[in-house]
Amino acid sequence: MAEQYDVIIIGAGAVGCAAARELSRYSIRTAVLERGSDVAGETTGRNSAVVHAGFNNRPGSLMAKLCVSGNEGFGAACKELDVPFRETGKLVLAFDRNDEKTLEKLLADGQKNGCRDLRVLSRAEAEKAVPAAAALQTGSWTGALWSPHTGITNPFLYCIALAENAAANGTRFYLNTEVSGISRGTGDSAFRIFTGSGKEFSARVLINCAGLFADRISAMAGADRYTLHPCRGEYFILDKNELAMPVYPAPRKGEGGLGVHLTPTIEGNIIIGPSAEYLETGACGSDPEGIRTDYACTREVMDQLMKEAVQLMPGIARMQPIGNYAGIRPKLTSPEEGGYSDFVIRAEEDVPGLINLIGIESPGLTASLPIARMVCRLTEEALGGLSEKPDFQPLHKGILRFREQSPERQAQLIAEDPEYGEIVCRCQQITKREIRQAIENPLGARSISAVKYRAWATTGRCNGGYCLPKIVEILIREYGMKPEEILYRNEGSGMFSGWVK
Repeated sequence: MAEQYDVIIIGAGAVGCAAARELSRYSIRTAVLERGSDVAGETTGRNSAVVHAGFNNRPGSLMAKLCVSGNEGFGAACKELDVPFRETGKLVLAFDRNDEKTLEKLLADGQKNGCRDLRVLSRAEAEKAVPAAAALQTGSWTGALWSPHTGITNPFLYCIALAENAAANGTRFYLNTEVSGISRGTGDSAFRIFTGSGKEFSARVLINCAGLFADRISAMAGADRYTLHPCRGEYFILDKNELAMPVYPAPRKGEGGLGVHLTPTIEGNIIIGPSAEYLETGACGSDPEGIRTDYACTREVMDQLMKEAVQLMPGIARMQPIGNYAGIRPKLTSPEEGGYSDFVIRAEEDVPGLINLIGIESPGLTASLPIARMVCRLTEEALGGLSEKPDFQPLHKGILRFREQSPERQAQLIAEDPEYGEIVCRCQQITKREIRQAIENPLGARSISAVKYRAWATTGRCNGGYCLPKIVEILIREYGMKPEEILYRNEGSGMFSGWVK
């Protein structure tokens, strides 16, 4: 028998989780279906983690409007959700006269979009006004666009906090639940949703936040008019270093992204990337689904990333890479078109009850809450009204970071709970108590990556060489998991086949 809901959201990235959180303000039955073993597993968890200001977006576009709105409210939302956010500012560098013209256009577009306090500066002016500019040392750049309200966050913690806050307010999350089919019903069961796990659901309203697979979900629901073009971006992760803000090159026309840039993370590492490579022609053979999740990193691209990064900051060549990763953008523009299309956020008139979100690429993270509020309005129209809950709780409390506490507070925590005195991850100074909180998360995610992205263990320079066996031991001895049940991330990523002597 199908489980019945008023609203079902497909996809638990930043936009899906933001929609779930905003809809949990209302007295409706809402569920989220996610194909992965945790939230933030695809595009949300594989980007630059930049909170954009909105000057890269076409004036008058929905993308521009929602990005600027999201930027202005992002800090306040992160305070409610107990998520790290830092307004760092951002430099976009020019290297020749064509780039300088590009900066002037970005400035004009940003001002039309309502971006605050943008300035185009010569190199001398930038080095005087922005201390971080002087830290770039040499290089051949001639000027810069200065965006003081660009910021950085942790996209995993942001998405997790949205989801956990939604769950605390009554939203149900079904992980490892891939949609395999959708049929039309009638009345309160306008949609019947079938899944690979065998569970069936029905809903009056279906919200398609499926990211890389949003065109397929739309087609299943009856609106077969969209085609997404996956575009892969590869990244380097460098060891911790003092880079105060994101540094970008002036974007080049027709590329699938904003160019290879340098971005500090909340934790202090530097990210180099991304590249931009459309995956239209069989990157995974004939398997079309494999193409959309082909997160391979290649030596050729890695070498090119470092070459372009050195142009922005010559001293970066001496820094130590500790890892790499790739993300894939769900682009509506084809390889021939390049660039960006606008967000598609609409109630499909020919499929009543279907709310589609298609082509939500960057700045989707920045714009996620304004997008979610737009989804709420469309949902209200589809349901004929929404009634606010009197007991909605907007606050979420994350895992307390032991390493960020004062020595006096650390001593107090250890006295109250000895597990704060046991370090599991030496690189990041993560305690056993933090690991436990990550394992016991409200969503029930139990993979190694679920622990990693909540507690931030295994992310240091040893890449889990010290802490991973300890986390596995905790899962086995204290939570009763069998070795063969422990997954790194999703189904098929088992880490063990059994015990050995």
